[in-house]
Amino acid sequence: MKLLIKTGLSLAPALLLAAPAASQAPAQPEETTAIAERQSVTATDFMVAAAHPLATEAGYAVLEAGGTAADAAVAVQAMLGLVEPQSSGLGGGAFLLYWDAETGELTTYDARETAPLAADETYWLDENGEPLGFWDAVIGGRSAGVPGTPMLLEVLHADHGRMDWTELLQPAIATAENGFAVTQRMADSVAGSRGLDTFVTTAEYFLPGGEPIAEGDILTNPEYAQTLRLFAAEGAAPFYTGEIAEDVVAALNTNINPGILTMEDFAAYEVKTRAPVCIDYRGYDVCGMGPPSSGGLTVGQILGILEPFDLAAIGEGVEARHLFAEASRLAFADRGLYMADSDFVDMPQGLLDKGYLAERSALIDPEASMGVAEPGTPPWDEAMLWAPDGDRPKAGTSHFVIVDAEGNMISATTTIESGFGSRVMTRGFLLNNELTDFSFAPEADGMPIANRVEPGKRPRSSMSPTIVLKNGEPVLLTGSPGGANIIDYTALSIIAILDWGMDPQDAIDLPHVTNLNGGTRVEEGEGAQELADGLTALGHEVTIANLNSGLHVIQLTDDRLIGAADKRREGLVLGQ
Repeated sequence: MKLLIKTGLSLAPALLLAAPAASQAPAQPEETTAIAERQSVTATDFMVAAAHPLATEAGYAVLEAGGTAADAAVAVQAMLGLVEPQSSGLGGGAFLLYWDAETGELTTYDARETAPLAADETYWLDENGEPLGFWDAVIGGRSAGVPGTPMLLEVLHADHGRMDWTELLQPAIATAENGFAVTQRMADSVAGSRGLDTFVTTAEYFLPGGEPIAEGDILTNPEYAQTLRLFAAEGAAPFYTGEIAEDVVAALNTNINPGILTMEDFAAYEVKTRAPVCIDYRGYDVCGMGPPSSGGLTVGQILGILEPFDLAAIGEGVEARHLFAEASRLAFADRGLYMADSDFVDMPQGLLDKGYLAERSALIDPEASMGVAEPGTPPWDEAMLWAPDGDRPKAGTSHFVIVDAEGNMISATTTIESGFGSRVMTRGFLLNNELTDFSFAPEADGMPIANRVEPGKRPRSSMSPTIVLKNGEPVLLTGSPGGANIIDYTALSIIAILDWGMDPQDAIDLPHVTNLNGGTRVEEGEGAQELADGLTALGHEVTIANLNSGLHVIQLTDDRLIGAADKRREGLVLGQ
C-alpha cells in the first residue's frame, strides 16, 4: 500500500513535544496527580482522553494546531506504543469508530490481527491432540498474528487526516530519543509480568542488568525512533512488504513456540471497513464494532435485555447490579456460542432482534440469580450448528477518545492482547499474542467452535469502542481495556450516564460488577463486601477482585464536551 502524504497544516515538532502552555488554558483535572479525586473535564471546542499523559498531550497539540481527530489519533497511538508498550503499539491491532461530521456517517475500521495462512484447526493442540495451556501458548512467536495498527494509522490518515504525516510522528520520535520517565503503572506491570526474561531483546529493555525498570527511571528507545522515522518516510509498506516485516518474521522464529508467519501473510493483510453494529436503547442508537469483535453485539445485547427494566427508577445499587449481572450472563452465553470473524462464520441476524431480547429478558428473576445461562436461539436458520467457547485472561489493551474542532470523533480500542504480548520484541516494539484469542479446541461434542483457528482468520475480540447517538448526532464516546470484562465496563458506563444521569467521571468511578456467565465478580474497595453480600443473598457466587478498567469517555451536550479518565489508571483528559 502506498502512503498518501497529506500536506496542509504544519506543526513544529517543538510545539508538538511541549505540554500545552498556560496561555492556552487547556481544560484538565484540578489535581491530575490525585487520581482518587478526579473530576470531569469540560471544554467547548475539542478534547482528547488517552491512557498516558504524554499521549494525551501529543493529541492535544495536534488538535490545538487545527488537526483532525484522525491526525490526533496518529500522534496518540505512536506515543502510546512508546510509553505504554505493555498495552498497545505497532506490533498489535485495533478497532476504531470514526464519526464524520460533514457527512454524518459512522465508519468502523477493523485492524484486527490475522492468523497465518498456513494455520489450521490443530494450531493450538499439542502432540497428543489436547489444547495447550494458556501460558504455554502465549510466550513465543506462535501466538502472534499479523499486526494491523501500522496500516490502520496510514489508512485513517489517508481517509480523514489533514496535517503532514511526518510531523504527526515527531513527538514520539523525539520522546523515544530523549527519554521519558517510567510511571508507577509501567513499573508495576514489568515487575508483575512473567516471561519478560525469556528473550534477550525484551529482557535488555525491560530488565536492564537483570532488574526490572523502576518508577522514575528515564527510558529511551532509539530503535523505536528509527522505526518511526521509516514509518514517517515510507508509510506502512515496510511493515508489510519491507524490512520491518522481514525483521518481525525473523524475530517470531523463537526458540520456544516458534511462529509460522511468513512475508506472504504480511503482504496479504488489509484493514477492513465494516458496518457498525447498532441497537436502539431508550431512544439512543448505541453503536459499536461488529465481528470479529464481539463487543458491539454483546454490549447491545446487555442493553436490550435490560431495557424492559426501569433502571432510572431502580437507581444504582444491589438490585441494579443483580439485573446487570444476569443480563451479562445471558449475553455472554450467546457470545460464546455464535460470535467469531464474520468473514468465516455467518452471524445470527437476530442477536439484536427486539423480540428475541425480550424473551431473554423474561428469563431474569429480579429476586434470584439464574446461575449459568444457556445460549438462546435467535432468529437464524443455522443457530444450532456450533459448540460454545470460553474466555481466558488478558490485560494488554488501551482505549482513547477524540473530538476535534469540526466535530469529527474517534472511539478506539487498541491492543497487543495480554500485557507485553508474546514477549517478543523487535525494532523497538513488542509483538502481540492475539492468536491466543482463538478457541484452543476446534470442536466440542462433535460440533465446530465458531472461534476456532482458520487460515487468515481474525480471532474474536471483546474490544468495545462505542459511539452513542441521539437523533443522528453523537452524544457519548466510551470504551475500555480489560479483556472480556471490557464489555461489562463499557455497558455500565453507558447505563450510568444515560439511565442514571451521572456525570462522566462519577459514572466511570462506579465500582464494577462483572459476570461472564459464571461467578459474579465485585470490584475490591470501599463498599465491596456490602455489595458482595447483597448479591450473594440473591444466589450469586461472588468473588471480590481487582477489576482494573481503563475507561475514557467524552459526553457531548448542546454547548460543551465533558471528558473523564479512569481513576484506576494514569490517563489524562485535555480540551479547549
